[in-house]
Amino acid sequence: MSSDFESYEQDFAVLTAEITGRIGKVPKLVGDEKKQMVANVEKQLEEARELLEQMELEVREIPAQSRGMYSSRMRSYKQEMGKLEADFKRSRIAYSDEVRNELLGDDGNSSENQRAHLLDNTERLERSSRRLEAGYQIAVETEQIGQEMLENLSHDREKIQRARERV
Repeated sequence: MSSDFESYEQDFAVLTAEITGRIGKVPKLVGDEKKQMVANVEKQLEEARELLEQMELEVREIPAQSRGMYSSRMRSYKQEMGKLEADFKRSRIAYSDEVRNELLGDDGNSSENQRAHLLDNTERLERSSRRLEAGYQIAVETEQIGQEMLENLSHDREKIQRARERV
């Protein structure tokens, strides 16, 4: 039983070392290479989780007097796995920030460009607001003219009806 556990331990050690190396490479890669590396790390993390499950099953089969030592090893392996997953999450966040910056065309270090872009957008917004106000004024004037025309037509109708009655 313990020999199976030890072989799982060795596999886990090799796998975690590979994962650690690949996580370190993720932020340095670009494009499809980066996507491929992220997919590989996710696959290896899943393999490591499966190895931990196998190790837990082996620990359950170990006699009670020896189980304590193996249980403490399992706790440390689970902590290591949690640390790997957290590191991978951080590297993916950095990866997503880089993708966002790439899509937005932002260097991340050009505050002057950001300021100019912000001022340009503010100016556009003010122009649009002025156009909307002018459009609103035209709509109000058109409504007033329409109302006056309806009143004139109403008066003309009354005049025409009175003229008919006289005739």
